[in-house]
Amino acid sequence: MTHPGQLLKQRKLYAGKELGQNFLSNPDTARIIVEKTGISKETRVIEIGSGLGALTIPIARIAYHVTAVEKDSRLIPLLQQELDTEGFKNVEIINKDVLKLDIAEIAKDNKLVVIGNLPYNISSQILFRLIEKRTCIEKAFLMFQKELANRIIAPPGGRDYSRLSAVVQYAAQVSRVAKIGPSSFFPKPEVDSTILRFNFFETKEFNLEQEKTLFNVIKAAFSKRRKSLKNSMTGGEFKFEKAFILQVLESAGIDSQRRAETLTVDEFKALALAVWKKR
Repeated sequence: MTHPGQLLKQRKLYAGKELGQNFLSNPDTARIIVEKTGISKETRVIEIGSGLGALTIPIARIAYHVTAVEKDSRLIPLLQQELDTEGFKNVEIINKDVLKLDIAEIAKDNKLVVIGNLPYNISSQILFRLIEKRTCIEKAFLMFQKELANRIIAPPGGRDYSRLSAVVQYAAQVSRVAKIGPSSFFPKPEVDSTILRFNFFETKEFNLEQEKTLFNVIKAAFSKRRKSLKNSMTGGEFKFEKAFILQVLESAGIDSQRRAETLTVDEFKALALAVWKKR
């Protein structure tokens, strides 16, 4: 593995702040990450943000096939150079925004493992996208800035619990895998990073329409998170009327004076079903 600083210098390139780029530079860290994913010779992997190949190379040594997704076209020749040096034939590079990637087309009839050091500026968007396509995904190992990782796994009742927390915890069992310090990256970020493992649920109790209602209800509830549910959910993007909100909250057995951050995922599901039935 060539140090990313050296590779970038060769081509007179730089890490793009606008893309949230911090390249993994410690090969020992990369090896440990890949070992913790438990991938095997039968595994098909999508790697998000392949960058300069720090994770791509150790993944390719083990996995059956790797789809390496990288948005920054400047990096593709360097990534290909690193793969050619290692002689890998099981890696396909896709120069594309992962938010526009057809994951189902890549998966076909196979379940995928998703691995990625996510760009910090679109981490939440990528995670929402993976949740939408989770029927194609066996599990995911994703690296986030520590603060965002804390929000994702936060339980109800605290300031870290958010719309993202509720949606993710509805769709997956989430656990911490490892903490990665700034010294493992180039350039060094100012914060620690955390790798989270996501085991996605195949939710059978909600159909697609009901699930969409659930996500809308969670979004509405957190839209004005410091207010009570009867006020935060009234009006706004979904134009709920106050009388309707009071009715569905009562139907779900939820006190209208509570705030979104106090609701469990099961309570959000009950509220979403009440909304779906009455609209």
